Amino acid sequence: MTHHNANDLNLAIDNNKLKPLFKTKAYKHAFALALDWAIILATAYFCLQYFHPLTYILAVLIIGARMHALAILMHDASHYRFLKNRKWNDLLTNLFILYPLFSTVEQYRQNHMKHHRHLNTEDDPDWISKLGKKEFTFPKTKREFLMTLSSYLILYRGVRDAIWFLKRFQAPKESSDKAGLSKPRLIFTLSLLVGLTVANLWGYYLLFWVVPYFSTFFMFQYIRSVAEHYGELAYDNLLTSTRSVKPNLVERFFIAPHQVGFHLEHHLYPAVPFYNLPQLHQLLMENPEYNSQAHITQGYVIGLMNELGSFEMATQLKAEA
Repeated sequence: MTHHNANDLNLAIDNNKLKPLFKTKAYKHAFALALDWAIILATAYFCLQYFHPLTYILAVLIIGARMHALAILMHDASHYRFLKNRKWNDLLTNLFILYPLFSTVEQYRQNHMKHHRHLNTEDDPDWISKLGKKEFTFPKTKREFLMTLSSYLILYRGVRDAIWFLKRFQAPKESSDKAGLSKPRLIFTLSLLVGLTVANLWGYYLLFWVVPYFSTFFMFQYIRSVAEHYGELAYDNLLTSTRSVKPNLVERFFIAPHQVGFHLEHHLYPAVPFYNLPQLHQLLMENPEYNSQAHITQGYVIGLMNELGSFEMATQLKAEA
């Protein structure tokens, strides 16, 4: 049975140092949100100014990465770590993140809270939905893993993931968004359709939103999902069944925005907002049990890639088979 929170582990942490880390600062979240959107718009603008196949590929990578960054901010908001007023917390998150990404925070939260309560068990909807799926089965050879990533770049797997997500994330029974058409969402959708049509921006929307969404956005989500819970992990203890990855600067921008690499820390203390996770990590490292047992990986390209594999072992097993 997997441990689900810090209380189960009885980690001796100085409460005077821990308590301040739960404090939310809405301006930090809002600034991160504004910066992500600014990067998306600036990327599209500069790509149009200097249009070339290579600059467009770079734009798709950057925009997909910032879409993923927006999704990380949504994840914080699903834990009510953005605004104290829960109604405004959800409304602003939907308007500026989830409606543009074709979902709602209510849909995401329903699934995500079950994931936290029943981590890596048959009652964890994330775990069960991925169990046995080829892309989440490890070890893999480097070639197999890179082939999976390349299938996102041709939009094939991104479209499949989008359909899979839509099926998984249904609106909560008590929600007014049962048909996916709550009043705010309906207003947003109609405004978007009318705005794109009147301004004749459908081509730009396709190039700089739809294509990144179905390719790099889901690709970066896949990499992070794998990093958090798959490959060379022991599932008998939370400290070893959830991975934290320390990215370099490039990885932080493209794969692990807004401190999302500190995933083990998040599972221990989900009420700590993303901007306090580095301090939480430092505090936890002072605890001998955490320091000795926590699964912490250095980097995605090198550290994670090696762990996902035991690539040599996978190759050898296939050769013997």
